[in-house]
Amino acid sequence: MQFSNLAMNLKASEIRELLKLTTMPEIISFAGGLPAPELFPTEDLKKVDEAVLTKEGQAALQYGTTEGYTPLREQIAGRMKKSFMVDCTPENIVITSGSQQGLSLLAQIFLNPGDVVLVESPTYLGAINAFKLCGPEFVEVPTDDKGIIPEELEKILAKYGDRVRMMYVIPEFQNPTGITWPMERRKAFMDIINRYDFPVLEDDPYGELRFDGDKVPSLKSMDTKGNIIFLGSFSKILMPGLRIAWMVADPTIIDKVVKLKQAVDLQSSSFGQRQTSFFIDMYDLDAHVAKIKELYKKRRNLMCDSMKEYFPEGITFTYPEGGLFTWVTLPEGMDAKELMPKVLAKNVAYVPGGPFYPHGGNANHFRLNYSNMPEERIVEGIKRLAEVLKEELAK
Repeated sequence: MQFSNLAMNLKASEIRELLKLTTMPEIISFAGGLPAPELFPTEDLKKVDEAVLTKEGQAALQYGTTEGYTPLREQIAGRMKKSFMVDCTPENIVITSGSQQGLSLLAQIFLNPGDVVLVESPTYLGAINAFKLCGPEFVEVPTDDKGIIPEELEKILAKYGDRVRMMYVIPEFQNPTGITWPMERRKAFMDIINRYDFPVLEDDPYGELRFDGDKVPSLKSMDTKGNIIFLGSFSKILMPGLRIAWMVADPTIIDKVVKLKQAVDLQSSSFGQRQTSFFIDMYDLDAHVAKIKELYKKRRNLMCDSMKEYFPEGITFTYPEGGLFTWVTLPEGMDAKELMPKVLAKNVAYVPGGPFYPHGGNANHFRLNYSNMPEERIVEGIKRLAEVLKEELAK
């Protein structure tokens, strides 16, 4: 049996492999980007399901349009205005089966083998994997504690400008670092990007999960050329298992996405879209998000306070204003991937930092998730992790 070149190049995501560990009850897992399951509104969803089946049962179980359920797209347009400061209409919106599908579709639309795609360094591993299938050349744009460095972006565009076909960024509570771009960085970024004509994917699955500080306008709200494509998701603010996300873009881009999505899966779940829409109608989604933020802020504080107390000197970490992750930096020469067997032996898991860089290296980092584990397991997991780190530094 022969497989295509594409199939032969498929590799398991390290994050997905680590997620398998979360099914083992003895593992204290800081590995996946998993929401807290105790916050899933399961009892409310039972009433939602009954309402969906009672009011729109046949339509909910039938095929639907590729663009998505119109009432949900209208609700998303309202939420884009309120939460992300973006004026749009349902015609600017397509529902996708998770943001990951949006990344995959856009990569197939814009990238050919050898094209240059710009990404933050580091960036989301799922995006790297989605883009890799199209065979592009990755160019990493250096970042600091405020996100992409404008001067470095200028240099890269001066070198690769004619070959750049797409850029991918996460300005809000970035995965994996947890960093948020301040307003001055966003303005500088948009000033640079507006001199060019390639699409910029603004991935924002965590933007509504802000614990501290003031909301910063999305890049899409500052877009005057129609080159910013916004990706949003209900996975982190409602339930990931619904696989309901959305894309906001210029209608000409939406048209291309819809045509490709028709070839891929015809449509996202008719029932799942109505579950989401009916929940928004029947319950207060903002109140639900407030509960999420309250719990995640508590867990972020606990994890960061525990690292400050138990980690040895010479190890630093980010203090995110929201989202799900903190990013740990080890002294030069330490390899987070090589430490994994010792950490797993203590029944703790994290994600090594290397895979978040398309060209590898940067082995002295790892990502921790604080949203999923109960408070007592966070403290215990950090203590166990600290023991390994102290042993390594003592060598």
